[in-house]
Amino acid sequence: MKPIVRLIAAGLFATSTLASFAGAAHAQASAGNPPSRSMTGISAERLARLSQAMQRYVDQGRIAGAVVQIQQDGRDVYSMAFGWRDKEARDPMREDTIFRIASQTKALTSVAVMMLLEEGKLLLNDPVGKHLPEWLKTNVAVAKPDGGYDIVPAKRAITIRDLLTHSAGISYGAGPAEKAWREAGLFGWYFADRSEPVSTFVARMASLPMAAQPGEKYVYGYNTDILGVLVEKLSGQTLAAFLDERLFRPLGMKDTFFYAPREKANRLAVVYSAEAGGIRRAADAAGWQGGGFFGQGHYLDGPRTAFSGGAGLLSTASDYSRFLEMLRRGGELGGRRYLGRKTVELMVSNHLGDIAYNAGMGFGLGFSVRTDVGKAGEPGSEGEFGWGGAYHSVYWVDPREKLTVVYMTQLLPGGDIDDHGKLRALIYQALN
Repeated sequence: MKPIVRLIAAGLFATSTLASFAGAAHAQASAGNPPSRSMTGISAERLARLSQAMQRYVDQGRIAGAVVQIQQDGRDVYSMAFGWRDKEARDPMREDTIFRIASQTKALTSVAVMMLLEEGKLLLNDPVGKHLPEWLKTNVAVAKPDGGYDIVPAKRAITIRDLLTHSAGISYGAGPAEKAWREAGLFGWYFADRSEPVSTFVARMASLPMAAQPGEKYVYGYNTDILGVLVEKLSGQTLAAFLDERLFRPLGMKDTFFYAPREKANRLAVVYSAEAGGIRRAADAAGWQGGGFFGQGHYLDGPRTAFSGGAGLLSTASDYSRFLEMLRRGGELGGRRYLGRKTVELMVSNHLGDIAYNAGMGFGLGFSVRTDVGKAGEPGSEGEFGWGGAYHSVYWVDPREKLTVVYMTQLLPGGDIDDHGKLRALIYQALN
């Protein structure tokens, strides 16, 4: 099918709803004839290459559908919905489709932590155990050369900054002590099906052997779920209530929540899985799937008790773009301040120091940070920050170019698709 298009360029607004189900012909970047150079600094003509590339992924059966939204200096310059929300039902993707954003939740929870810092309720170097006593002392599993592992005390306490930067040594259960984590019901990031609050699981994991010593390695894992519990402890609210009161409602993020309201069920995108020769509809949530992930998930019919600060939210491209624009503007949007300017500067700085990470990249307080464009080896800018989610969504903010980019799709696993790289290349080639 053709995409649903909305593109703003040179002060012109063009909307074209192209809902023909008969073929997969490519749409132009807008219904009108925008000039090749826009006042916003992006070429509408060159952005048509992005539209064509995304439509090819749909036509080739690599993805069912997607939404791409780009803002520059706070203005929408590109918003397009491609393909299908539900391919089998022939229900087209729309700009207001709701997606499982998985680890894109981490940025929102990290902002919540920094709000509490600004209120004097915590410090980044606080031991986590100061606020969650079960974390006062932790242990680490050290693999033995001939198999098995030894358990040794952590060399120091895990701090809040360790959690924000994923340098606490806490994985998603992988590591020398994986068997113990699995037996404790802690492996993989999924909580939407749990009938107990996340705090129950966080308390349980404190007694398990960690995968590395605090401050010595980058280890991606449950860190932000622990931070979500910390927010609940210090605020006296559930994470859902805190985020709704402090971020979602004031920012106008009306379609962001941990569980979809029943009346919005028909806007929740279907999850697909890459396989040889195309994609297949992921299974409904009836048990563990490959890798420990659920297919369609319990985000609609789950028990609504587990609010995962690391991977639990649903959102739209438009909602998430508003959140990113607030960060790009240094913590302010629409005349309301959410974070102080210097707090945002701290969040988007590299905190890893000598800890090994991806070439040309560092990690801040909640997301990756680009430190060297050449070493990273792809278009972008130094100071750019972003992340993505397990369902193959991705976002980034480029302060130098005043850009925010949100790409939403639902593909788990993603296989060998190269859409993220092409999305980035085709956006940057369109800058004037």
